[in-house]
Amino acid sequence: MAHYAFLDTNNIVTEVIVGKDEGEDGIDWEQHYGEFRGQTCKRTSYNTNGGVHTSGGTPYRKNYAGIGYTYDSVRDAFIPPKRFPSWLLNETSCLWEAPTQKPTDGKVYFWNEEQLAWVESTL
Repeated sequence: MAHYAFLDTNNIVTEVIVGKDEGEDGIDWEQHYGEFRGQTCKRTSYNTNGGVHTSGGTPYRKNYAGIGYTYDSVRDAFIPPKRFPSWLLNETSCLWEAPTQKPTDGKVYFWNEEQLAWVESTL
């Protein structure tokens, strides 16, 4: 079982489907699904996040595609929507990161874009 992402003309993911494994039945399924739908289709890996394969395998296109993600053909990567204007793209993981590290003291924090800082939750 494999997953495939369909892209609009701006390389934004519009749908992700479950399909046949690449090469199964001697067919390039990425190409087949794309031609069938008349859209660009890219395989994505459910087990890949931040450029790491969760089961120790080979990572595939940096991140599992989701609706609204962008496919970057130069990086051959799926990039999630940017959460905050100040966040920066990590070129290795293709994930957005805050401009400062989140504290690791065991408390709960949220990002405050106005302050450009992690703020401790009072809830």
